[in-house]
Amino acid sequence: MKIAVDTSLCIGSGTCALTAPAVFGQDEEQAVVVILDPDPPEAQREAVELAVASCPAAVIRMLAAG
Repeated sequence: MKIAVDTSLCIGSGTCALTAPAVFGQDEEQAVVVILDPDPPEAQREAVELAVASCPAAVIRMLAAG
């Protein structure tokens, strides 16, 4: 799985970083999401799916790997 984020629309809620901290962080100065692992392992799938579903701005997408 690959992760994509539209940071221009991110509202900086931090939900993704709290939900999947191995995959997402937050830029403290700009208050937007930072992808820590753009191609996370399958073991992170459940956390990433929850982060995608929980994002209030709906800016995170899971893409097919490859």
